[in-house]
Amino acid sequence: MFSELKFPVPWGHVAAKAWGPSEGHPVLCLHGWLDNANTFDRLIPLLPRDCYYVAMDFSGHGLSSHRPAGCPYHFLDYVTDVCRVAAALQWKRFTLMGHSMGGSVAGMDTEAWRKSKRMVIDRLLSLEAKQQTPKARSPEAALQRLLEANGHLTAEGGAILLQRGATETPAGLVYNRDMRVHTQSRESFTVEQCVKLLQKIQDRVLIIVAQDGLLVPHKLNSRNHFVKALREAFESTLKEHIQLVEVPGSHFVHLNEPKVVSGIISNFLTVQNARARL
Repeated sequence: MFSELKFPVPWGHVAAKAWGPSEGHPVLCLHGWLDNANTFDRLIPLLPRDCYYVAMDFSGHGLSSHRPAGCPYHFLDYVTDVCRVAAALQWKRFTLMGHSMGGSVAGMDTEAWRKSKRMVIDRLLSLEAKQQTPKARSPEAALQRLLEANGHLTAEGGAILLQRGATETPAGLVYNRDMRVHTQSRESFTVEQCVKLLQKIQDRVLIIVAQDGLLVPHKLNSRNHFVKALREAFESTLKEHIQLVEVPGSHFVHLNEPKVVSGIISNFLTVQNARARL
C-alpha cells in the first residue's frame, strides 16, 4: 500500500506517493516527461521493502500544481522541484531513481543551468494567447490518445498512468498535465559536457538502458554519433562509478515488465543501503 503526500510550494503544492517504512533507506523516484508518479506502481512493490520510496509528480504533471500563469517550464527547473521535496522531507543523503526525463533530472549538476531561449518564451506567449479549454475525452479515447503518443506503452501501463494523469469531469476525462510543459527549454549538451557532468557525481550510479528503447543507436539517425560516443565514455572514463546495464524491452520496461529490472535495481539498492549504514 502507498500513502499520498503533498509538499507546499509558492504556486501550490508538489504531490507525491510513498511506499515502505518512513525510517527506511530514502529513495526519491522521478518520472518521465508527461508521465506521473504512477509510472512506478508496478516496479516498487518488487523492490526491497526496507526502503522508503517517495515518487513525486513534477510541477504541471499528475496531481501537482501547475506553475503560475506566465511562467514557462524550463527543464532544469525540475531540479528545483527535487530540491524542494528533499528539503521538505529533511533528507540529506538519498538515492535518486529516475525514468527517462527523470533520469536526466537526477543526473543534472547545478552548474548546468542555462538561460532560457527566446523560442521558449515565444511558445509560452502563443499558448497563452490561444487560451484553449482542455479537451475532454471518453476514458477509451483518453487511453487511446495516450497510447498513440507513446508507442512503447502497453494498454495496462497507460491505464495506470491515467489514474493519476487525468481528472473526470461531466464532459469526460481531462488530462491533468499543464499544456505549458510543452514549452519547456530543452538544453542541448555535447558529449564532453555530458561526461563532465556525470564525472561530478560522487556516489555510485546505475543506468538501465532498454534495448528497444529511445536510445537505440540505429533509430536515432543524426544522434548516432552522440550515443556511440557517450556509450564509449561509459565503458572507459565513467565505468569506475557508473554501472550501465542493458535489458530487453521498450522505453517503459519498468512499467510494462517490471520484473525485468526489479532484480537489478534491488541489488543496487541493497548495496547502497548497506553502505549508508557504515
